[in-house]
Amino acid sequence: MKPLHRFIRPILLLAGLTLAGGCSILPKTAPSDVYRLPITQAPASAGTPVSWSLRLASPQASEILNSPNIAVIPQGNLLSSYAASRWSDPAPVLLRNRLLDGFAQDRRVGLLSVADSNLQADLELGGQLQAFQTEYQGTAASVVIRLDALLVRGFDQRILASRRFEVRQPLTDVKVPAVVEGFGRASDRLTAEVVNWTVEQGQRLATPSLH
Repeated sequence: MKPLHRFIRPILLLAGLTLAGGCSILPKTAPSDVYRLPITQAPASAGTPVSWSLRLASPQASEILNSPNIAVIPQGNLLSSYAASRWSDPAPVLLRNRLLDGFAQDRRVGLLSVADSNLQADLELGGQLQAFQTEYQGTAASVVIRLDALLVRGFDQRILASRRFEVRQPLTDVKVPAVVEGFGRASDRLTAEVVNWTVEQGQRLATPSLH
C-alpha cells in the first residue's frame, strides 16, 4: 500500500491553486464617498432655560433607512440608494445627533444626554423615522424627512406627547453633493420645529407629570 501522504499533498496543492485562482477573479469593491450631515450654526434662543433634563434616543426606522445608505425613491414605490456614496452613520443616528446639536445651540435645555449613555433624565425624545430620502415626482426631486416624534417620561417610559414632523426641501441639482446639502437644509428646518415643540411640551408637562 502506498503512503497516504503521497495522495494528500497533491490534493492540497490543487485546492490551494483553486483558491488562488478564485481570489484573482473576485470583483473589487468600488470605493464610497462618505458624507456627514451638514449643520448650520443657529442663533441661541432668547427663551428662559428649563430645569428638566432630556435624553435623546435614535428613532426607530425601516431596514433601508437604518443603514448608511443615502436612500432615494426614483419612481413610484421603488426604493434605492445612491451608488458609491454613503452617510457617516445610519440615518437615525445622524438625525439624533443633529437634534442633539440643535438643542445645544438653542441653549434652553441645558441637561442633555443620549440614550446610549444610560443616564437618567426627566424626559426622553424618540419615535419613528418614516422618511429620510430623496423623492422624485417626474423630473422634480425633493429631500423628504418625516419623523413621528414621541416625548416620554424618563422613569417609566409613559408617552406624554406625540407629533408628526415632515419637511420637504426641493432640489435644483440632483448630484450627490447637492443632495447632501439639501438633507442639511431639511434637517435644519425639522430640528428647529422639534426643538421648539419639545421645549413647549416639556414646560407644559414639567410640574404634574415628570415627578
